Amino acid sequence: MGDKATLASRARSIGRGFAVTAAAGAAAGMAATGYGLWEKNQFVLREETLPILPAGFGPFRILHLSDIHFVPGQTRKAQWLSSLAELEPDLVVNTGDNLSHTKAIDPLLKALAPLLEYPGVFVPGSNDYFAPTIKNPASYLLGPSKAQKKPVELDWPRLRSYFGMSGWVDLTNRHQSVVLNGLRFDFSGVDDPHLGLEKYAGWPRGTKGQDRTPHLRVAVIHAPYQRVLDHFTEDGADLLLAGHTHGGQICLPGYGALVANCDLPTWRAKGLNNWESNGSTTPVNVSGGIGTSRFAPVRIACRPEAVLLTLTSG
Repeated sequence: MGDKATLASRARSIGRGFAVTAAAGAAAGMAATGYGLWEKNQFVLREETLPILPAGFGPFRILHLSDIHFVPGQTRKAQWLSSLAELEPDLVVNTGDNLSHTKAIDPLLKALAPLLEYPGVFVPGSNDYFAPTIKNPASYLLGPSKAQKKPVELDWPRLRSYFGMSGWVDLTNRHQSVVLNGLRFDFSGVDDPHLGLEKYAGWPRGTKGQDRTPHLRVAVIHAPYQRVLDHFTEDGADLLLAGHTHGGQICLPGYGALVANCDLPTWRAKGLNNWESNGSTTPVNVSGGIGTSRFAPVRIACRPEAVLLTLTSG
């Protein structure tokens, strides 16, 4: 009988231990979720300086926006986006994924209205074409997200048209030269590589001997897949701008991103660094993004950001 009593006591003790562990795990999960819901609205401006302009030009300021993932009712995000116009950038670059809801276009355009007064260029991301869907949260850790089987289409043509009518240049699988502050910028962009839609248009070609005049080649993409970074780096880009990764969105303090949602190394999921390919090197800025999917509205150790790049002469 004594042995049975001892075993029963041990069983109860183990049961209590499991219960305490489960309760602690649940509490930690709730705390992390609560923190993530708070952090997703802690918008920051990351500032970088890059000495890549030709001699005698600059400074030139680029405001890089990406992955806004707007949802109606996001008042704080809308106010912050509008306030960025106070920076008075020389150029706004939008690298896609503006939407996260079928009714987001009107409030998004209202929020961006002050920034549409400035010169800009843009490319789309997958969440400009299709609305996000509910997924198993664990799938976030399993690698790049897959194409939806029955996607809900968003009114990207309307948003694209409005951007264009406001003066922003559409770089979807095309190139264009624009003179800004006396310097010729040669832009080249692609449609979303995450959907496999990229087609390379090369660089703008104009009058004979134009490459001997001061200019800067800027490539604009949504998802920074290695094949795309390699192409533009080997093709002579002076600067690459991309988004898509959300900086990892769920990061570990002291470690960083767990995933990049593409084949980019996780340590490159956010920030300014150099990309090397076949002996060529190009600086790449990957934005950590401004929003999240409306079905995963948390950020941990990865605050939403816009990026202000100040270009100077080398």
